[in-house]
Amino acid sequence: MVVVSGAEHAGIDALLPPGAERAVQAERLGSGDAVRIGMEPLADFEGDVMVLNGDVPLAGGELLAALRRHHVDTTARATITTVVLADPAHYGRVLRDGNGDLAGIVEARDASPEELALREINVGFYVFDAAELRRFLPTMTADNVQGEYYLTELVHRFLHEGDRVAAFLTADVEASMGVNSRVELAAVTAIMRGRILERLMLEGVTVEDPSSTYVDWGVTIGRDTVVRPQTMLCGATAIGADCTVGPGCLLTDVEVADGATIVSSHLVGCRVGPGCTVGPFTHLRPGTELAAGAKAGSYVEIKASKVGKGSKVPHLSYVGDTTIGEDTNIGAGTITANYDGEHKYPTVIGSNVKIGSDTVLVAPVTVGDDAYTGAGSAITKDVPEGALGVARGRQENVEGYAARRRARRHGSDG
Repeated sequence: MVVVSGAEHAGIDALLPPGAERAVQAERLGSGDAVRIGMEPLADFEGDVMVLNGDVPLAGGELLAALRRHHVDTTARATITTVVLADPAHYGRVLRDGNGDLAGIVEARDASPEELALREINVGFYVFDAAELRRFLPTMTADNVQGEYYLTELVHRFLHEGDRVAAFLTADVEASMGVNSRVELAAVTAIMRGRILERLMLEGVTVEDPSSTYVDWGVTIGRDTVVRPQTMLCGATAIGADCTVGPGCLLTDVEVADGATIVSSHLVGCRVGPGCTVGPFTHLRPGTELAAGAKAGSYVEIKASKVGKGSKVPHLSYVGDTTIGEDTNIGAGTITANYDGEHKYPTVIGSNVKIGSDTVLVAPVTVGDDAYTGAGSAITKDVPEGALGVARGRQENVEGYAARRRARRHGSDG
């Protein structure tokens, strides 16, 4: 497999499958020139070469296998793929002779009004005999409106030399849809999204509202999981069985174990264990791991932290660079102050700990197993196992304050 791209597309290298390579077209001199460059790594290859336009993303293996069979069955030296469209728009038109055999291809920019009225178009998928292709490549010219080397000119070379050129007419209109604008990109993306959701539903996943659900290629979801509306599952996300995700969730590169529930939350690069609950309105950032049965409740942000089995961060808290043991409860409004402006520091909270509401844990700090912190505390020192850590000013009640305040206010008004 050879992928031809422009010189500035270095990021493509990371996307290529094993055994594939990229050929660089330094100047955009047309599709024929791109094939010439793509054939350079195939200098010693004998047999048939399949050439595919890179902007037709919906073609699958069945279509390409059928194209290959048609090429072999017709003993052709070259085969093109065609489809009939209601509105051919800017696509190259297919010309046939009186016997219905292929007579040529004309680009839309170079077509006459009569030719533009034709509805059979060239999809951009070809099969060529490699030896003949090499013979004709040096003969290409750029004598056209665009001043480019058209791949379709090679088809005409085969025809001119008397080689048999077959036309494989497909009824798969979707597979022939090219992307030449952001509008067309959105259209093919919607089709692909529909295919992905259909496959998932046939495999036992409940998608409550496919029209508002976005699932990337490569995402996996287990049986009997429910994906609720306004949910986006992206990247390498893997969701187990019997989960509920949504409504209103965005998950990117997230691993979710069986039986978890995630509601109206944003998760990136994290792991959610079996039976966990997340949300609503929760942000789990990269490096976060929730063990079995853990909870990250409403308005919680957790970053690069491990929350132990059965532990809870119920609401209104920030936990960063922290390790939490098992069956620990983090009270509302807790903050791990992990950053001093220059460095990040860790917080360690043991098992069976009760962190009081509105506690600030100033890292680096450790709270031992079975310990407590008093509500409203700023914990700057380690709390030993089984101890209570309290760090706050002592409360004083000023008797009669409200009456004296009213008297002062009325006196100033007078």
